[in-house]
Amino acid sequence: MAKLNFGGVEENVVTREEFPLSKAREVLKDEVVAVIGYGVQGPGQALNQKENGVNVIVGQRKDSKSWDKAVSDGFVPGETLFEIEEALQRGTIICYLLSDAAQIAMWPTVKQHLTPGKALYFSHGFGITYRHQTGIVPPADVDVILVAPKGSGTSLRRMFLQGRGLNSSYAIHQDATGRAFDRVVALGIAIGSGYLFETNFQKEVYSDLTGERGTLMGAIQGIFAAQYQVLRDRGHSPSEAFNETVEELTQSLMPLVAENGMDWMYANCSTTAQRGALDWWKRFRDATLPVFNELYDSVSSGRESQRSIDSNSQPDYRSRLEQELRELRESEMWQAGKTVRSLRPENQA
Repeated sequence: MAKLNFGGVEENVVTREEFPLSKAREVLKDEVVAVIGYGVQGPGQALNQKENGVNVIVGQRKDSKSWDKAVSDGFVPGETLFEIEEALQRGTIICYLLSDAAQIAMWPTVKQHLTPGKALYFSHGFGITYRHQTGIVPPADVDVILVAPKGSGTSLRRMFLQGRGLNSSYAIHQDATGRAFDRVVALGIAIGSGYLFETNFQKEVYSDLTGERGTLMGAIQGIFAAQYQVLRDRGHSPSEAFNETVEELTQSLMPLVAENGMDWMYANCSTTAQRGALDWWKRFRDATLPVFNELYDSVSSGRESQRSIDSNSQPDYRSRLEQELRELRESEMWQAGKTVRSLRPENQA
């Protein structure tokens, strides 16, 4: 394990150099990794591990779309694809990758199959951190570990196929076997992590829920919508408003930030853009800081988790979700986006 210094703050990190794939394979050579759930994170993690030489099986409800997807991805019914209970029985490491609501519903079944020495693996700290709400309390004689890729399962898979890695956090909630560290890091390398940084289950879920509701999804959509509306209200065309709000950010500026940081992106913009950004960024920080504090308080108090559990367990959840997503999809801004994307050179016939 290496220590990195971030402006005077030291962090424990694990890189591929110090924990190569060959070592991960050695750690996992006698394990059967059962990936339970084949929805958001399941496909990417299962396929990456499989192609990295790990003995992976998938547990999924038969006659479901996810079952069919697993078959199309190369998992063979009766050999590497099983009903959930059989996969739970066969697995020595249980990758519990169902949705948070589904984890709660499936927990009594999963717990029955957590025999001594097995490992229970999460990619989200929700179930364990909010255990008073979820009821997920593992037995004391199993390892409880976490690897949380900092991106979607689709991104994890895409970057793996490109020969790149998506950074992940790792955590050990319970080390019953004395092998939890090797197990969790080996799994992190096997799923295709770029590097792994240490956290705990609580910090992972607090940062994750804040990020999803904040700059990753909620806040960015809110800022997009506000700027787009101002430009449209002041007479700008949909194409101009969308390009100045979204397209230039995602296609031009964010790649520069990803390559070398915000300061480098600033340095490679016009002096007029630099001046304006430097004059205004603190105004936006000060305006949103109270909202982010309110958001974090809602996450840490359990209000956000309870809201998610209550909402996602309703029988009409899927239909209400689709209605909300349809409203977003059919808004003028994202309809403009659909048109703009179709006009990118790579999308032209």
